[in-house]
Amino acid sequence: MGKRSARRSTEPTSVHSLPSAPAARDPQWDPLAGERREQSYRRTLRPYNDNQRRLLDAMDSHNVVLACGPAGTGKTYLAIAKAVEALEEGRVGRVVLTRPAVEAGENLGYLPGDLEEKLAPYLRPLYDALTDRLPGKKLRTFLTDGSIEIAPVAFMRGRTLNNAFIIIDEAQNCTYGQLKMLLTRLGWHSTMVLTGDPDQSDLLPGMSGFAPIAGRLDALPDVAVVRLGDGDIVRHPLVAAMLTAI
Repeated sequence: MGKRSARRSTEPTSVHSLPSAPAARDPQWDPLAGERREQSYRRTLRPYNDNQRRLLDAMDSHNVVLACGPAGTGKTYLAIAKAVEALEEGRVGRVVLTRPAVEAGENLGYLPGDLEEKLAPYLRPLYDALTDRLPGKKLRTFLTDGSIEIAPVAFMRGRTLNNAFIIIDEAQNCTYGQLKMLLTRLGWHSTMVLTGDPDQSDLLPGMSGFAPIAGRLDALPDVAVVRLGDGDIVRHPLVAAMLTAI
């Protein structure tokens, strides 16, 4: 019992707080361990591979970064971690997180509640990453005072985002026109990071603008396009194996 308690007093279970991903049938691994106790929060990021290191370096040295890669490579997590770090260190005045409200192959129909409640299921992955980097009380404070803003893509037109760290998540579900609109929101003293998997778009074939935009911007020296692959997956080991097979 003592040994089990000691194991559960360590840092929370996340892809960036474990020395390695759990074995597929490891009887000691508990996916809910991090949710059953008060979390402690890591202040530094440690990349697990060369491409993650390239992504972190790119976010430090470029104002626009595109992170292209399969699920489980840490694209969104690393981007949000860098955004929170920049906010807490005072290098930006706010963090703006946005993603398209696109359903993954299903039509859920009418959703009850006000606008915030309707959008909550689409924005939940961003909240999950934020809660892994910030204590609940501080996160609520940042959300209340506007230091962290989470909004759908549809609400971004006409804005100029100065002194901000902007993350466009699930960019593969944006059209070429939407991405062009989002990229032109970039203001002074701001960093913009687009994350997505070109192979998992929920739009009709040919509608996603992420891969074409990445190809065109790759030629600009002031824009960093970081491509991650199956070998960079830090999620469950079976994720990489399944992606290779399917």
